[in-house]
Amino acid sequence: MIKGLGRTPFGPRPTPAPTPVPVPVPVPVQTDAAPSNLSPTSPPPPPLPSPIPPPPPAVNRGREVPKEPDPAEVAYETLKRHIHMRLVDRLDMNRVSEMDPNSLRSEIRVVVEHLCDTENPLLNRNERQRLVSEILDETFGFGPLELLLKDDKIADIMINGPKKIFIEKEGRILRSEVVFRDNEHLLQIIDRIVSRVGRRVDETSPMVDARLPNGSRFNAIIPPLALDGAAVTIRMFGSKPINKDDLLRFKAFTPEMLALMEGAMKARLNVIISGGTGSGKTTLLNTLSSFIQTDHRVITIEDAAELQLQQEHVVRLETRPPNIEGRGAVTATDLVKNALRMRPDRIIIGECRGAETLDMIQAMNTGHEGSMTTVHANTPRDALSRLETMISMAGLELPIRALRSQFASAVDLIIQASRLQGGPRKVTSISEVIGMEGDTIIMQEIFSFKQQGVDANGRAYGEFIATGIRPTFMDRLEYAGYHLTSDVFRQRVLLKD
Repeated sequence: MIKGLGRTPFGPRPTPAPTPVPVPVPVPVQTDAAPSNLSPTSPPPPPLPSPIPPPPPAVNRGREVPKEPDPAEVAYETLKRHIHMRLVDRLDMNRVSEMDPNSLRSEIRVVVEHLCDTENPLLNRNERQRLVSEILDETFGFGPLELLLKDDKIADIMINGPKKIFIEKEGRILRSEVVFRDNEHLLQIIDRIVSRVGRRVDETSPMVDARLPNGSRFNAIIPPLALDGAAVTIRMFGSKPINKDDLLRFKAFTPEMLALMEGAMKARLNVIISGGTGSGKTTLLNTLSSFIQTDHRVITIEDAAELQLQQEHVVRLETRPPNIEGRGAVTATDLVKNALRMRPDRIIIGECRGAETLDMIQAMNTGHEGSMTTVHANTPRDALSRLETMISMAGLELPIRALRSQFASAVDLIIQASRLQGGPRKVTSISEVIGMEGDTIIMQEIFSFKQQGVDANGRAYGEFIATGIRPTFMDRLEYAGYHLTSDVFRQRVLLKD
């Protein structure tokens, strides 16, 4: 049987009817009172109590009240389930295993269209096309996610349970109309994704990192850790990788900044890309790697492979989590140590998170120039502090001065990437590490972006600035045959955006 062809129900769970709010019965008021002996000048008797007012309408402070299911949609889902079950019954599993995916998909499309005609000939053309596409997506793809994965304008998909899916599209966070039937349906799709890359997710291992066939980054966390149903985050990578021309058009940096970064790659400078979550670190790393010489042997090390290097001489390595018995794990540290025996010209670590940081720094210091990595930090100086902290937390007790001296001699350039208010991603700083002064690492900023405010649409704006500082590694660029004029670094405003 094909992976994903299961006899699982397609119908939605019945939605519970909302509980009516009880309204108390008003207290009856007697109107035919007995005659009073009070004189006209006597004070009036106290007023009778008024009826008890009904309670205020209940305020929904928790989950959303589920909507009544649309009868037409229920009928559609029932039909889809029935056709899917008939499709599974008709498949010849021996023949399926021998067919290539494209031919199999074409044949199944014909079968599904025939079943649509026999089960409900009143379907119009659009309804039938939708039904066929959804059944094929359930059979071969990732179900409801397929519609979002095909949209190149979507940068992130965030799933908060089966009925709440948010997307980042063109810098804005929007709620998608795409939903899963229920949490079981969502868990089936998660399991399908992670099993294709040899990973698992269950109650004993409820968190997982994986990748989609197009290289997009995938993370999932399931109950009992996720209280409202499985939560999924997908960092999208389009079918066409973003290149330097795209980033220039997006005004992520200026031509002068790009010239310096290209020169750093040609001259084999060691580079750290720093930035917060979603700031574009991986995209920038992919872009800079395009400047690496084609004859260089590059080894990449990642937890979930997502780098899209365009060179031919690339070896991609990926860590492995432990099995269900807690054995068999292969860490980034293990892979860095092995990579050093593979005659690399450059080593690229997708992200430094732990003990592999020290191995990476030592590799940079021992002849593997032109290596790169990324780190989560908000400023270039914070990036060095983060590396220092990760080494300390890994239990590697080294004197602080010796550790900082290693950083100062290994790292040449720190590029800061930031996601600003309203969505724009920019390189906000390019700083050179120039050495030590006492116990302090000395850096100098060459280019920067200064935010000046937020426009009427809530989008940050500012200006790119050349600080006027000429980097000390200019001779290394010259030796590599890469020439930059002094005018590139002349102090001025480079671009306003």
